[in-house]
Amino acid sequence: MPGTQRQYGEVAGVQPDALTPDAHSSGGPHPGAPFSPRERPAVITDRIRERVESVIEGKGDVVRLALTVLLAEGHLLIEDVPGVGKTMLAKALAKAIDCTVRRIQFTPDLLPSDVTGVTVFDPQRREFEFKPGAVFAHIVVGDEINRASPKTQSALLECMGEHQVTVDGVSYPMETPFMVIATQNPVEMEGTYPLPEAQRDRFMARIAMGYPAPAAELRMLEGHAAANPLDEMQPAADTHDVVKLIETARGVHVSEEVKRYVIDLVTATRTAPDLRLGASPRAALHLIRAARAKAALEDREFVLPDDIKSLAVPVLAHRLIPTAEARVGRRSAEQIVSELLDTVPVDGHSPRRR
Repeated sequence: MPGTQRQYGEVAGVQPDALTPDAHSSGGPHPGAPFSPRERPAVITDRIRERVESVIEGKGDVVRLALTVLLAEGHLLIEDVPGVGKTMLAKALAKAIDCTVRRIQFTPDLLPSDVTGVTVFDPQRREFEFKPGAVFAHIVVGDEINRASPKTQSALLECMGEHQVTVDGVSYPMETPFMVIATQNPVEMEGTYPLPEAQRDRFMARIAMGYPAPAAELRMLEGHAAANPLDEMQPAADTHDVVKLIETARGVHVSEEVKRYVIDLVTATRTAPDLRLGASPRAALHLIRAARAKAALEDREFVLPDDIKSLAVPVLAHRLIPTAEARVGRRSAEQIVSELLDTVPVDGHSPRRR
């Protein structure tokens, strides 16, 4: 049945509540009531951020960017060395918004069907039924994604790009909100497979956790040594709140000048002599969506050029491929994007030095 779509309740042997805490939260945004003055987007997101930061010490900027990607309906790639809290951040965010979460530990022997699901034959009912894979959740934590083979990594392409999974010609829509938070170790480490360009381009942003400051690490030793702080963490919002936040972010105004600035910026990456591969049209779209979400987080109804500048490096850098000469000169994609931000004018005016 090519092109057929099924809702969760139509999947044989699977009940809607088995995949989501509220049947109304799947299949599309729940309109809900508008936010009250006391529940402006910034108020709700600040509560979520505070809960996550109670687990992740000293990483306020990282947590804020993760929330921005969530509201922008994107996916987040966290890259850093082992043991700095990549998986903890993903699990804390999921628990803070009281949504369904599933974790996939990527290994070399993981199969694509383990990720997306598989159709099996039921001899008693004498019919095929779909067994959903681990991607059917609001937040999917892909741990060490670059330890799986490229074939298994590609199983995430459709659900990340189109918010659906197609198995044996039948398409199954994902829940809303839907976010993939993937962690990966540096490519130089043993037993890793580099993510292909098509996979990296589907991640809205990439961040690095970094080592905590000594004071934050000391607080971590005092608070985390005896117990896991996730066990005592209480949700600060639910999926309906997140859906309303997403709707608010979608309605943020982007002026023509800001749109032209984004186009000029991504065009500059395509002509930069130090880059072999520039930013894609999807990158421009992701940058606009992330800027809208950032404005919503700050209770603004419009996007500023400074929103674009602050998000350009995490949204664009992981999609770019420096030339061999740039690599020899130890020039990273992040450095090149920062230089472009200093040279690309905003609406015909010279950019301010940051």
